[in-house]
Amino acid sequence: MRVFMSLISASSLVSAAALGAIPAAAQDFYAGKTLTIVVGTDAGGGYDIYARAIARHLGKQIAGKPTVIVQNMPGAGSAKAAEFMYTLAPKEGTTIGLIFPGMVVEPLLQPGKFRFDPTKFEYLGSADSGTRLCVTHKSSKIKSMDDAMKIPSTFGGSAPGSSTTDYAQMLINLAGAKMRVVNGYKSSIDTVLAMERGEVDGICGYDSSSFKSQKPEWYNTPEAHMIQQAGLAPNEELLKLGVPSIWDHIKGENRTIAEVVIAQQEFHRPFLAPPGVVPAQLAILRKAFMATLVDKEFLADATKMKLSITPKDAETVTALVKKMFASPPDLVAKVNKALKPL
Repeated sequence: MRVFMSLISASSLVSAAALGAIPAAAQDFYAGKTLTIVVGTDAGGGYDIYARAIARHLGKQIAGKPTVIVQNMPGAGSAKAAEFMYTLAPKEGTTIGLIFPGMVVEPLLQPGKFRFDPTKFEYLGSADSGTRLCVTHKSSKIKSMDDAMKIPSTFGGSAPGSSTTDYAQMLINLAGAKMRVVNGYKSSIDTVLAMERGEVDGICGYDSSSFKSQKPEWYNTPEAHMIQQAGLAPNEELLKLGVPSIWDHIKGENRTIAEVVIAQQEFHRPFLAPPGVVPAQLAILRKAFMATLVDKEFLADATKMKLSITPKDAETVTALVKKMFASPPDLVAKVNKALKPL
């Protein structure tokens, strides 16, 4: 938190003046066109829900009012979508993407593995900066984080780079939790279904707003146990509900390591355009994205869906990503080790 909080503002909305004047020709560009949002998950998961909510309102913020559609492109913790956006997505401004924030961090930890450089994406901003949870099913023997520290258990994950894998692995390596991570679940809702079937005890790295929207009957009820929250600063609402902070179990130097990973939550829902996108169209997209996130109709829609909306603008997200990639090599090595299976 000490490393990254100086970059984080309570509110970071971009003014039209800050974006500069947009040429009339660029404003006419989107008339009759389709704008595609590529989402790096299957349909039904938390990221897909956010993308579809924004898609319903984004077009009206753009001159020409293009049709906005969502295309799901799951695979490798959203790496497939990230690589598509970096290498193949059209650069004229008709395609934007939404990927896991963890996949923004992964190329820092595994240089050379991925065919994209997160520092070169053109970020539109983030729809939310959220808190992640560890949640277990009511039938699980794990009813608290202290139980997870002592009793062997199984937690479902997607793939390295996804929060549901990385956060559980981080608790194993930095806190000594007796968890085992089972990967291969396509989305958070698939992992939740596995919890109901008794395949796994729980899920970590579960976005709190996704939890509220996907399983409202579990949130703060006997149907599930919210055993831990993760954020640079604890969520006060969750503290009042008795959900302890990750910092109760990760301390000292290990906390510094974990903070590099958890800082990604400040750009919890990162929307981006490919490198080299036409500047005039990029300016339109950034302005429209931020305008959507404060639009009354969109916010009413988000409230009905129990979606948390805490916007971060393009400048803030870009600065956070660059700050991460400027981390000292020795710290990066420790973070990498913290996310590896034992």
